Amino acid sequence: MGFFSSLFSSSKDDKGQQKKAARKNFDILKNDNIRAQRVGKPEYVSECFAEALKIQEDLETMKRLLSVCYTLNMYDQALEALNGMVASGKDPVNALLMRASLLFSMEKRSEAAADCERIIEIESDHLLAYYLLAKSEANPLKAIEHIDKVTGIKTDYAAGYALRAEINLALEKGADALLDVGKVIALTPDDEAVYLLRGRIYELLGKADAALQDYRRASELNPSNEEAYLLVGRLLMSQGKYDEAIPLFDEALEHNEKFAKAYAARSFAKRQTGDLEGALADEEKSRELDPDEKINPVEKNYDGMGKRRIK
Repeated sequence: MGFFSSLFSSSKDDKGQQKKAARKNFDILKNDNIRAQRVGKPEYVSECFAEALKIQEDLETMKRLLSVCYTLNMYDQALEALNGMVASGKDPVNALLMRASLLFSMEKRSEAAADCERIIEIESDHLLAYYLLAKSEANPLKAIEHIDKVTGIKTDYAAGYALRAEINLALEKGADALLDVGKVIALTPDDEAVYLLRGRIYELLGKADAALQDYRRASELNPSNEEAYLLVGRLLMSQGKYDEAIPLFDEALEHNEKFAKAYAARSFAKRQTGDLEGALADEEKSRELDPDEKINPVEKNYDGMGKRRIK
């Protein structure tokens, strides 16, 4: 008899004893796998949490299971557990919100949106449901409507303003995006990602110097921010300042020697300055690290570069 089957076996003649044993087994599994999680045994933890949830659905245990499943990319297993929790009707809002978040991570946006709408039917002013609904919405104008709800519910919710700024930037509504990003900076002045976002907005508005200042500010806040190096370098190269861009990419590679985009960008810059040998070496290294890497980083849409990931 295996570990789990023996753990859950009990006399069918005594339902009270079965309940007591089940509760004890649940506590054993839950506490055991919490300890295992701390010492880094995610596979065992996932199995234990899943078995514990078969005995008793518990929000804390579900959250821990999801965390482990995310770590192991075991999304299907996490979804199966959440489906059971939603079906049980226990704690419906939290269960639906966790499932919507997971579905969004799995790129199942329409299903995530459906869960958010179910939450809103239960709680009409649920901030996170509207926020995730906006992120799941393919139509940017409808997404903005959802964010308007978010900022109406909580006027100091920085993530809502940042998401609306991103959407307006994509719609090339620079002035509107700039208003929102200003609110985000006022709320979170030490978040380097916000300065990258405002820098991109300034570029859209044709304010290259202001954009460069924001990109450099992001680098000061976090010298390891790879996106900041790429954005500064791309902007310098778009102005023909290849000699200034190369040392920047050198610095980026000092922080991360496996930074494929930096090799690609430096290859392009070296080629423009006449260093063909260096350009070819960097191009080869970039291909080695990432065979799909592009070697034309001056374009603003270069391989998704500069797109802030809203969390």
